[in-house]
Amino acid sequence: MARWLAAGVAAAAMAWVGLAQAAVPAQDLAGDAGLVRRWVLESGDHRGHPFAVVDKKQARLYVFDTRGRLAGSTAALLGATRGDHIVPGVGERAQTGQVRADERTTPAGRFDAEPGVNNTGEHVVWADYASAFAIHRLRPGRALQARQLRLASPGAGDKRVSLGCVVVPVAFYRGVVEPMLGRSRSVVYVLPETRSVHDVFARLQAAAHAPRVAQARFLLTSFDAVN
Repeated sequence: MARWLAAGVAAAAMAWVGLAQAAVPAQDLAGDAGLVRRWVLESGDHRGHPFAVVDKKQARLYVFDTRGRLAGSTAALLGATRGDHIVPGVGERAQTGQVRADERTTPAGRFDAEPGVNNTGEHVVWADYASAFAIHRLRPGRALQARQLRLASPGAGDKRVSLGCVVVPVAFYRGVVEPMLGRSRSVVYVLPETRSVHDVFARLQAAAHAPRVAQARFLLTSFDAVN
């Protein structure tokens, strides 16, 4: 019975991951994820690097290529504790697994990411090395089956279980994250859950709107000169 259940969970998880990776036009992204993607492209904030957007409210990860085309998206496990901050010293405690319940947040903001390995030699994408905040694959172990079920659940709240990292299915990590974010520098944008996306990414929003404002001023000045 247990063997049958495990096989069923694995099959369901793999089928679900396949659906998650299905091509979806990036321009059709709704909500804050689509808004931030547009700001990134209009402002050039990603500096020509591939980038990712983590939507904590929806518990989803979106990965984009250098031109903003959607490479794939998936459900993701996130920090068990609600919050947009990094607790001081959490990176050191994460090395031994001694992270308190109130410290298990997935921080919001813009992160210059780079590939690397953790203390066990596992390939990860470091969003913030000092706080041990990374994107990594689902790990084998006693909690594997339960976490696969959480990833397959439609409820975003079911996915709040990690120490703070963004945890994705193995197939998605190998097929999308590693080739897109795991071979060079990238940028990771984590949407907030306790603050407004406009507050957290105010600079990004302003930079995205700057070209439009400059163009509008130019057109207005030209109109005044002619008339």
